[in-house]
Amino acid sequence: MFGVDLKMPITIAIAEDNSLALQTCLSKLNPYPEFKVLLTAYNGEELIKNIQQHPIDIVLMDIQMPGIGGIETTRTLKMLHPQIKVLMLTTFDDDENIFKAILAGASGYLLKEETADILHQSVIETLSGGAAMSAGIALKVLNLLRNPVLHDKQTQLQDFGLTKRELELLSQLKNGLSYEKIADNLYISYGTVRKHIENIYRKLQVNNKTNALEKATQNRLI
Repeated sequence: MFGVDLKMPITIAIAEDNSLALQTCLSKLNPYPEFKVLLTAYNGEELIKNIQQHPIDIVLMDIQMPGIGGIETTRTLKMLHPQIKVLMLTTFDDDENIFKAILAGASGYLLKEETADILHQSVIETLSGGAAMSAGIALKVLNLLRNPVLHDKQTQLQDFGLTKRELELLSQLKNGLSYEKIADNLYISYGTVRKHIENIYRKLQVNNKTNALEKATQNRLI
């Protein structure tokens, strides 16, 4: 595929702090026998510490992790092991993270919601020298290239008057938790969670979870 004779198997490392997201990623890779996941890491420090013990071809890198995040980890990894490719996997497609990830040395940028087929194709494409990107992200990259001045302009951050509890809920939503699980974690009722979510949407002036998380991330609230 893509004119390159890739070696078999393709060895993969995954850097992901959320256990649910990690299991989802592994389940997408499992159907493809040419993929061998040799290493999983909770954060950047763990990845950098252990990756030298494995012959890794490509890293699937989460952006937001405790300690050293995905972008800084990518920068360090490319300095230490420039032959290893990095494919960013994220919930968000905000311009700042896309730009920073590319500058750090990432070869591609995918949303975590992409299907197993697209993830498979993107890994192959990345190892073949391509730049795999989700469709919406590719459009944003084009816009960044066309309007670099707009990107360089300082963005005014807002807090939207969100309370500490509302920020806690947003953080748990970011990690893919259900309303029921959030209620258990925060020792509140399911109805209270729904009420908080309604207030969050109203304050952020959005009407769905994806837009709420994107706006909160762009303003560095989570």
